[in-house]
Amino acid sequence: MIEFRNVTKRFPDGTLAVEDFSLVIPSRKTTVFVGSSGSGKTTLLRMVNRMVDPTSGTIEIDGEDTAALNPVALRRRIGYVMQNSGLLPHLTVIDNAATVPVLNGVPKNEARADALRMLDTVGLDRSLAERYPSQLSGGQQQRVGVARGLAADPNILLMDEPFGAVDPIVRAELQVELLRLQRELGKTVVFVTHDIDEAFLLGDQVVIFEQGGRVAQIGSPTEILSDPATDFVAHFIGAERGKRALSIRSTDRGEILVDSEGRAAGLLVDSVVGAQYDAGPKSRSVSNKTSQAGDA
Repeated sequence: MIEFRNVTKRFPDGTLAVEDFSLVIPSRKTTVFVGSSGSGKTTLLRMVNRMVDPTSGTIEIDGEDTAALNPVALRRRIGYVMQNSGLLPHLTVIDNAATVPVLNGVPKNEARADALRMLDTVGLDRSLAERYPSQLSGGQQQRVGVARGLAADPNILLMDEPFGAVDPIVRAELQVELLRLQRELGKTVVFVTHDIDEAFLLGDQVVIFEQGGRVAQIGSPTEILSDPATDFVAHFIGAERGKRALSIRSTDRGEILVDSEGRAAGLLVDSVVGAQYDAGPKSRSVSNKTSQAGDA
């Protein structure tokens, strides 16, 4: 469990990035920080592994104050995945993935063998192991970045807009892969994005930020969608534009979902396609072209 207690961050130039932020991030769940640029979400993420230290307040991991821990040792026990993968260009895929275990003292051959298995875990073909990052597609590079973040088997995985630089099709594939990995591995994930659809798809807990690190609403996707706390939240999630207000329309080919302007948004099917939509053994599922809206 990660807990922020009354955390504030003011940078030397006077910029107030975060103000009096408190939050409990539950273990083995995905918490998503979502907001526009400058809302403080990345600053908070980087406080967890002490890439940024708070001006005031405390951050605890399983009851231990991170301020009392060695920053380098702390970072090596927390997985970190960033936008554009951040791979070392002079290392091969396998050596990039093995970086943290080697730094932690694991023999190189053992670390490489473990990293090879991690490539399997993230859905990357082993034939790519000896290639360099420049020889990979953007999506492949991001998978290597996730493999590197998971290689030391951390309890916590920080993800800073990891899918923001890839095309929409690859992004959707990576999102599905992350959901699968979370089901299989059960990590405590803190995920930063500016995309509310991505937040609702991936998050068990979603934190919506306004500028200056102010929290607009905290809740599950269902809670936020069904009861936006403020006009700002309603605008941010698209409620006032009818983007989320779906209704059922019968057609000669079955029932479909339409938005408030009558545009097709998805269809209802009899089989349950994912746990996020599962309301019981006889429930129907939403198959949506924008189904990244989560459990709406």
